[in-house]
Amino acid sequence: MIGYPLDNVYEEVAFLAYHLHWDYETIINMEHNERKQWCEEVSKINKKMNSNKTKSLLDV
Repeated sequence: MIGYPLDNVYEEVAFLAYHLHWDYETIINMEHNERKQWCEEVSKINKKMNSNKTKSLLDV
């Protein structure tokens, strides 16, 4: 039986705890798909924010 890689679980928990300041119990008790969806949503926000950093103030 092949399960979800433990390294990925650690990475997702650390990612959400760092960005959303949620406690370990909240994150680890999520279903895998829900945790993964939250990671994707935070990643989208990060990408959007980082893409805006390259714009000049004159690009308004």
